[in-house]
Amino acid sequence: MIKLTAKPVIEKRRAQLAADTAAFKAKSGKTPHLSVVLVGEDPASRIYVANKSKAAELVGFTHKTILFPASATPTEVKAKIDALNRDPKVNGILVQRPLPKAYVESEVMFWVDPKKDVDCLHPENLGLVVAGQPRFVPCTPGGIMVMLEHYGYSVAKKVACVIGRSSIVGKPLAALLLNDNATIMQVHRSTQNPESVCRQADFVFVAAGAPRMLKKEWVKPGAVVIDVGIHRDETGKVFGDVDTDSVGEIPSALTPVPGGVGPMTIQVLLENTLRSAKLRS
Repeated sequence: MIKLTAKPVIEKRRAQLAADTAAFKAKSGKTPHLSVVLVGEDPASRIYVANKSKAAELVGFTHKTILFPASATPTEVKAKIDALNRDPKVNGILVQRPLPKAYVESEVMFWVDPKKDVDCLHPENLGLVVAGQPRFVPCTPGGIMVMLEHYGYSVAKKVACVIGRSSIVGKPLAALLLNDNATIMQVHRSTQNPESVCRQADFVFVAAGAPRMLKKEWVKPGAVVIDVGIHRDETGKVFGDVDTDSVGEIPSALTPVPGGVGPMTIQVLLENTLRSAKLRS
């Protein structure tokens, strides 16, 4: 079984992104800028935001993290985002999730200007993805597609099963797969006999947010399995939605957790930011 890791993919694309950024700066006299809004003290979010800042610097972007205490009201945070929307020097805006309970996600997704929504969560941008005319690529689903391309896998004319239907991963991933001519099956909590549905797939994408839920009974021999989940046990060990002990060598390829899909998200976020800067320029 082949392990599909992010490191070689990111190294190649980061070098290209840095070169493209340098060329853009030389031509336009402008530097791509990413602003990240972080509300609260969630340790994992702080680490993730720090990683985004470091990655932005490596490719030649400027960046700023705007910190709010967990007690900040939605009105206060939205006012800051409105200001970032108006700032011509800001190309990308990302609101770090999870947000405190006072925030309503169905409202927050409308706050960022769609042309600066490099996380691709605004309904306008998601609609463009579904229409096959993406302005930006949803970061995690986009990272998955980039990874498959890097390793030489084509989903065209293949059966793909997406487990999960969130607006962040499941739904936009299904749209990207469909745009690339895959035959799509989507499994969720209301699916009857999900194991038998999933076992028909050549590609299985597990984004259920359920620790080690994918067992060997779900996997067709030789299938490619992409694990989007990330969890941590009481000892601090990180693992995914795939029960790797159960599936064993049944898949022909598998993304590990950690080191698989996760790091790709930041790479696509930065590529979207440069695209935003070019579109605005």
